[in-house]
Amino acid sequence: MKKRILAGAALLGALALAATGCASSNTGAGAAGDGGGDELVTVGFAQTGSESGWRSANTESMKDAFSEDNGFELVFNAADNDPAAQIGAVRDFISRGVDAIVIAPIVEDGWDDVLQEASDAGIPVILEDRTVTSSDDLYASWVGLDFKKEGVTAGEWAAENFGDTPTKMVVLEGTTGSAPANDRAEGFNEAIDGTAIETIDSQTGDFTRDGGKTVMEGFLQKYGLDGIDLLYAHNDDMALGAIEAIEAAGGVPGEDIKIISIDAVHDGMQALVDGKINFIVECNPLLGELAAGLVTDVLADKDVEKANYVEDQSFTQEQAAEVIDSRAY
Repeated sequence: MKKRILAGAALLGALALAATGCASSNTGAGAAGDGGGDELVTVGFAQTGSESGWRSANTESMKDAFSEDNGFELVFNAADNDPAAQIGAVRDFISRGVDAIVIAPIVEDGWDDVLQEASDAGIPVILEDRTVTSSDDLYASWVGLDFKKEGVTAGEWAAENFGDTPTKMVVLEGTTGSAPANDRAEGFNEAIDGTAIETIDSQTGDFTRDGGKTVMEGFLQKYGLDGIDLLYAHNDDMALGAIEAIEAAGGVPGEDIKIISIDAVHDGMQALVDGKINFIVECNPLLGELAAGLVTDVLADKDVEKANYVEDQSFTQEQAAEVIDSRAY
């Protein structure tokens, strides 16, 4: 599978367009509407749901990019993290005869049949954010983040700061079976292998703030504040829920229990600036213009890369304080 990294000026330009909802992009998203009287390109977008601040920013980026001003008619469906409902939405897009389908898959497995149905109908599919285990000849392209690398970056920071000291860690996992949950766990575990960090418990909080709070409450009841040294959360919303649980238990998040998270949405970054989170790895949600550009290129029979990775950053408290006011999400 060919891969490319979207970075530097080209990436910044694309993300700026996504943040402002501009009507063109370097990859040709605006070309769908060129010519004034051309028909709109109908795109079905199957979103996971609205489980987090990251997801909300991602949805807005997609809606901005696939706007009528840019030459698109967007048929939007958010499946509320129900894989069966999401597959049903894709089948509905196929029956409507949309021009293209974009999917942010809730889980990796179970996509073979419906992707084959889209292929048989001659409707190209672009994957956005998350990946699938299906054969890559069933979709045209994918754009998103390197979830395993995010986990590695988080784990390397943990290993550097806690690896030489016996450290009891709990994990708030993302949605079971999802690509980010699987890959962020794998990357982190590889990075801390051989260190003194011990995972004493790990449960899913489904990427939600309420889920993170509820699971963390259970961890605290089971182990107590003194029995947990480190928390690794697969996203900011779960970390923010865990912060509420730690504070309700009389603890000081970021001090009594160190916290590592992934996403770098505004609320998470603010918690990092405030010292309640200790380290955050970015997962950029502004993928709309890049996805729209891929749709336009695929429909124009242009060659596209099969996998398009957007580079992430990472932040300590000091680094977050320097950039938080200038970030678009």
